[in-house]
Amino acid sequence: MLKFALIGLGVMGKNHYRALQNVAGVQIAALCDPFCKENFAQKIYTELDEMLENENLDAAIIATPTSLHKEAALKCMQKGLNLLIEKPVCANAADAQILLGEAQNRNLKVAVGHVERFNPAIAALKKEFENEEIYSVQITRNAPFPQRITDVGILADLAVHDIDLIRFLSGKEIKIADIKSSRKIHAKFEDNAVLSFELEGEITALIATSWLAHRRKRTVEVACKGAVYEADLLNQSLVKFSEFDASAYKMQNIFVKRTDPLTSELEDFVRLLGGEQSAGASIEDSLKTLKIIENAS
Repeated sequence: MLKFALIGLGVMGKNHYRALQNVAGVQIAALCDPFCKENFAQKIYTELDEMLENENLDAAIIATPTSLHKEAALKCMQKGLNLLIEKPVCANAADAQILLGEAQNRNLKVAVGHVERFNPAIAALKKEFENEEIYSVQITRNAPFPQRITDVGILADLAVHDIDLIRFLSGKEIKIADIKSSRKIHAKFEDNAVLSFELEGEITALIATSWLAHRRKRTVEVACKGAVYEADLLNQSLVKFSEFDASAYKMQNIFVKRTDPLTSELEDFVRLLGGEQSAGASIEDSLKTLKIIENAS
């Protein structure tokens, strides 16, 4: 039985706590959050150092605000813990590079929580690409402004999901990036952005993301040589359009086995700890995403 600690009990921390109940071979051994007033079955530490000193752990999940990832991760790594860190791995590429070096020096396994990789609609879409040539990718991700997000803007909070998805789905690296963003309602950071990319193989990609929306929307549209695919990540659905011309097309609903993406991500992390191949994002993946944002912004 693997003993996990959960660091940070905000919205994402509570989501991880819920999902961990469904993951075989894992025991939640300890929790850490200096501000949590709720009651849990496990002991809640207010100081990370105290928890790391007192508990015998195999791994930790870091779900603190992004600005605290680096400090918490380094302390855990110094105790030899494998980690699942919520995305992005750090607030900037320089800090991510420090964590990458520390993980490599200590031979630790670290996954980053780009959970959309485990959305079943994305899994079904990626499987379709085994027999397709990708031409272009368009992703839309909108949501009403989340008041809880105060330490980063929409690029680090939402766009990182979709930059990672573009690389994950295509299997290609981004060569050229252009990012346009503005701040309308966020106190300090950008709250809407349009990102355009050119990938290896002359694949083009576009991301439109906004916190100025009245409702949530998460869609991925991929044009291929023989078909166009539309995935709805909220409804976990996938539609294939083919044999089309100016007046007609064939539409096919692709089967998607609905699952909880976060539970699937945690199960993948457990497999990673067991030495198996992982479909999850690594520090290197998150670092590439951060560099793309920083270099193009």
